Amino acid sequence: MRVVAALGGNALLRRGQPLTAENQRANARVACKALAAVALEHELVISHGNGPQVGLLALQGSAYTEVDAYPLDLLGAQTEGMIGYLIQQELGNELPFEKRLASLLTLIEVDGDDPAFADPTKPIGPIYNQDDAVRLANEKGWMFKPDGDSFRRVVPSPQPQRIFGVEPVAWLLAHDCVVICAGGGGIPVMYTDDPVPAGRRLVGVEAVIDKDLASALLAKDLGADALAIVTDVDAVYADWGTPDQRAIRRATPDALGESDFAEGSMGPKVRAACSFVEQTGGLAVIGSIADTPALLRGETGTVVTREAVGLELEKVA
Repeated sequence: MRVVAALGGNALLRRGQPLTAENQRANARVACKALAAVALEHELVISHGNGPQVGLLALQGSAYTEVDAYPLDLLGAQTEGMIGYLIQQELGNELPFEKRLASLLTLIEVDGDDPAFADPTKPIGPIYNQDDAVRLANEKGWMFKPDGDSFRRVVPSPQPQRIFGVEPVAWLLAHDCVVICAGGGGIPVMYTDDPVPAGRRLVGVEAVIDKDLASALLAKDLGADALAIVTDVDAVYADWGTPDQRAIRRATPDALGESDFAEGSMGPKVRAACSFVEQTGGLAVIGSIADTPALLRGETGTVVTREAVGLELEKVA
C-alpha cells in the first residue's frame, strides 16, 4: 500500500512547549518510532507542518534590523530542510541501515488571485497573550487571531494548485525509498508575466500553504492508497469542547464535510481527508501520531471512506 502521512506541526512541537531544538528532536523521535512500523510494511511518503518553526524564524529575523526580514517562501524552504533533516535522521535510527531515505524541497504553485490573500487564516509561530499580540501587531504590522485563550500570528494560506517534482518522488518510491517532502505545505510559488525568454517567471509568494491540503494533492498525484493525517489528538470530534463531545469513528466525505470545524486547526484536516477520498476513492484517517499503524488498519482515530454510513459516533469518557 502506498501511504502519505502528514505530520501536524503540533505532533512535532506540542502546544505550549518552548521552540527549542531539543524539544523538536525529541518529538520527532516519538513520531518516527510510530512511522518506522509503517515504513517497513508500506511505501511511505512523509509530509509535515512548519507553523511554529516558520513563525519563530520570522520573529528572529525581524529582530535583526541590518537587513530586511526574509520572506515566508524562503523561511518555508529553511524549515522544510531543517525538519526534513530531523525526520530523516530519527527515522533512520529506527529502520534497518539499508533502508533508503530522502528529503526533498518541494515547490507548490498557488494562484496570486486566491481570496486567501485578503483573509489570512494560517496560524504560525508561538502563542501570545493579548498584550503582546497587540504590541507586535503595532510594531510589525502582523495580523493576529484568537487561538483558545491566547493569540497567534496568521498569514495567507492559498490553495495548492500544482506540485512540482512528483515524478522524482514516484521514482524514489519505486526504488524502496521513504520520501520526506512537501514539508510545511511546500514552498509557495506562482508564475508572473514578467518578460523573460519563457514568457513568465516563477517567484516566491508571501504565504504558508496548509500542509494537509498539500498532502491531499500529493497523495492524489502519487496514486496513494491512503492519506494519514496524524497530529496530537486521537480523532475528529463532534461538539468538541462540550459535555456532548463524541469521537467520529467513521464517516463518508459528504457527511463529514457538512460539519463545521475550526479553520485554524481541524477544518483543513477534514477538508483534506474528504477531498482525497472524494477524488480517489482511497482511505483517509485522522488521529494521533502514536497510533499511526492502528489508524491505517482502521482500529482507531477517524476513518473517512465511501463505505461508511453517514457519521458513526462514539461517546468518549
